[in-house]
Amino acid sequence: MALIAASSIRSCLGDGPRTFAALLAGRTGVGPLRHPLPGPVNVTAGYHVEEPPPGTPLRASTWLAACVAEVLATSGLDPAHHRVAVIVGTGLRELGAVETGDLTDPDRLHFGPAVRAVAPEVTQVLTVANACSAGGHALALAQDLVEAGDADAVIAAAADTMTTSMLAMIGRVADRPTERVRPFDAARTGVLLGEGAGAVLVTGDDWTGPVAGRLLGTGLSCDASHETAPDPDGIARAMADAYKRTGRDPGEVDLVAAHGTGTALNDPAESAALRRFLPAGGPPVTALKGALGHMSGAAALAGVDVALRSLAAGVVPPIAGLRTPLPEGDGLRFVRDAPLSTPLAVAQVNAFGFGGVNAVTLVAAR
Repeated sequence: MALIAASSIRSCLGDGPRTFAALLAGRTGVGPLRHPLPGPVNVTAGYHVEEPPPGTPLRASTWLAACVAEVLATSGLDPAHHRVAVIVGTGLRELGAVETGDLTDPDRLHFGPAVRAVAPEVTQVLTVANACSAGGHALALAQDLVEAGDADAVIAAAADTMTTSMLAMIGRVADRPTERVRPFDAARTGVLLGEGAGAVLVTGDDWTGPVAGRLLGTGLSCDASHETAPDPDGIARAMADAYKRTGRDPGEVDLVAAHGTGTALNDPAESAALRRFLPAGGPPVTALKGALGHMSGAAALAGVDVALRSLAAGVVPPIAGLRTPLPEGDGLRFVRDAPLSTPLAVAQVNAFGFGGVNAVTLVAAR
């Protein structure tokens, strides 16, 4: 087990506190797509971060640096006096700047200069491009480094912004442009991209500073059964690995922050995997992408940040856009329409990526 000293996110709804407040209020950040070529890519909406405005080079680096600086300031940890490494998870790195010709320094593709601009004394900056579960993989590696004694603390971070290539891909799999993401809804029409970043400061259990929660562990799997389609068996293996690594029974989970992409294949597959482990009428299940869009590599850390706030407040935000749950989710306790107040101690955060790159993280209240 490791401790989480601080957590920070930037989403289309703002920083961590503003994002959580908006989720509880049922607000979403979806709006008209502000990106070149919306017509030809069959995508007309997205979940944009306001600042810096779309079209500004290296936007993902800006959010990432802000999150890294915030967790260091909140925790009071000084990398000049401790061995602090940074692992950045991402789906696309700074590909948007490559597409527009704004990337003049290849090192900026991997976020190293962005991190060192706000934390020059960190020992190393490593980038892990593990699709939509990259933030979860960064967390797993961070915990390994801390528990092995190879670092005093590790910042698990993540960032992604919209790119023309990814917009073109999601536009090709929809008959008509999706208006909003509706996780686990029977009438869901597909996913939309969200933007943002996150950072979680992971320390050993001897940490004496502020504590936002406990990082119990992360289960991983890579089923590689298909280039894009999720596999319920692979997802289930990641869940089983998470329970085994942490010594927790699925019955101890009080909240699930699901991956919930609102796509034809992911939601039934994730529902099937959850039903293997969770009892009918078990823990509440929420999902963030209806409000935040798909934040790609940053999705897992957004889930962790919201889960930590839910654990602290004893309240679960509803799933934005969910009206009629899909049949495959029968028996799961989806949170709909209004926040749910309930005692919470342990949360499960799911993140799954293309090629069956899966990460399931368990966190606990401080």
